[in-house]
Amino acid sequence: MPIYASDSDDQPATTTRLFSRERPMHAILGGGKVADILLWKNKNLSAALLIVFTLIWFLFQVVEYNFVSLLCHISIILLIVLFVWYTGAGFANWNPPNVRDFTIPESSVRWLFAKINKFLLTFYDISTGKDFSKFFLVIGLLWVISVIGNYFSSINLLYLGFLGLETLPFLYEKFGINKWNQTTPFIRFCRSSAVDRPD
Repeated sequence: MPIYASDSDDQPATTTRLFSRERPMHAILGGGKVADILLWKNKNLSAALLIVFTLIWFLFQVVEYNFVSLLCHISIILLIVLFVWYTGAGFANWNPPNVRDFTIPESSVRWLFAKINKFLLTFYDISTGKDFSKFFLVIGLLWVISVIGNYFSSINLLYLGFLGLETLPFLYEKFGINKWNQTTPFIRFCRSSAVDRPD
């Protein structure tokens, strides 16, 4: 069967980017440490986070470990480690543990409460109905999440969200839309078998 050339063959190829973005993916994700982790620029930290979250998912979902039991076991291990450290400091001429090393800085708590207050103010602003499109968009999004939540357990949903957040930006930056379309076997098959059929 003959293949006919189209008018689009004469035009130069344009770069197609998701959402017509002009900035690199690193800048879109904030350009900081979080962007480095999500784009796997720091491979050790990204892999460590993926392993830790996979282990947490495995403990809670597969082994059906209870969260309260986990907190108790972590507390027991921490107590034993501190006891051995404190009593061993006298025998081995170590420095005993400092109480200030185990306290949360006040600035961290202020930052957390500032984020919670910002969320509550945004929630209140949306709930007033000043912007109806945003109001109905949030209601629709929450409804969709609740429907999805009926079919997944919470830990599975959180893990799938984390897995997507950890891998999709990296894959998109590495392959992009043009590279992805050119390397996908189905797309190559469709392009190679594209034939203009006369009516």
